[in-house]
Amino acid sequence: MIVLKRILVIDDDEGITHFLRVGLTYEGYAVATAASGEEGLRVAREQPPDLVVLDWMLPELSGLEVLRRLKAVNEKLPVILLTGKDAPDDQVLGFETGADDYVLKPVHFEILLARIRARMRDQEPQPEVLAYADLRMEPAAHTAFRGSREIQLTGLEYRLLQLLVENPERVFSKSSILDRIWGEDFFGDPNVVEVYVKQLRQKLEAGGEPRLIQTIRGVGYVLRALPAEA
Repeated sequence: MIVLKRILVIDDDEGITHFLRVGLTYEGYAVATAASGEEGLRVAREQPPDLVVLDWMLPELSGLEVLRRLKAVNEKLPVILLTGKDAPDDQVLGFETGADDYVLKPVHFEILLARIRARMRDQEPQPEVLAYADLRMEPAAHTAFRGSREIQLTGLEYRLLQLLVENPERVFSKSSILDRIWGEDFFGDPNVVEVYVKQLRQKLEAGGEPRLIQTIRGVGYVLRALPAEA
């Protein structure tokens, strides 16, 4: 039996809750809605969600207070704030209160959906060890090794390398990597992928090891160990 991921939408705007309930249900989620903070907390107690989409500006009990209470019960529950507050200080306050992500109103459904999928992936169990050739990664400890040599990686470098190690011999286009690592709403320079691949190669090959990340010209990148030359 397939168990649908549960999303709770807490917003006092009936138009938004209807719009998100229809859209997210179509995408395969089980969706519950609440029109106030108190109702949202009650629904969360009775039907624990896998993720919450929460409006900041709620009457009586504010979105930030709802966020605090949700996190007090389950610190790992992903919560995405919806708000028209776009000032950096407001965003910082939201994250410091415990929000896992932040989407501005008016809501663009595809952007919200991409954020939901990303946060859901974050909740998936991590394998204890990933390995390919002489490369080993331990996601829970956020460590990586080439043979016995530990490799120091940034967060984005680690996510990119993990994507490749989880899918050895699979070619990823630049746009596919952008969507998976930077998100479908990324509007920066797509050459950022080339920059990060170059950085990863430098770190992976710093001890003179053979190249593992190969370029398939005109297609993309693949994790592939080439046979040693005779």
